[in-house]
Amino acid sequence: MGLSLTNKIIDKYFGILSLLDKDSKKRLIVKLTTSMEKRKEATVDLKELAGAWQDHRDSDEIISDIKMARMEKKDDVQF
Repeated sequence: MGLSLTNKIIDKYFGILSLLDKDSKKRLIVKLTTSMEKRKEATVDLKELAGAWQDHRDSDEIISDIKMARMEKKDDVQF
């Protein structure tokens, strides 16, 4: 399963990509074709793409910890 684009967005990309020279277009076609072939071979588990958030705290505790860790911005920074 991959990212799905609307026809409007695809048309915008095509407008930009149509300006490429022939060699660049051919290389892009090869890369897109290769990526499609690889997708057919293997499925992607979303858990492999990014680590799942694991924490023993509830949401209120996490929010409180984030707020407590904030630092006040000082306007008079000197170097």
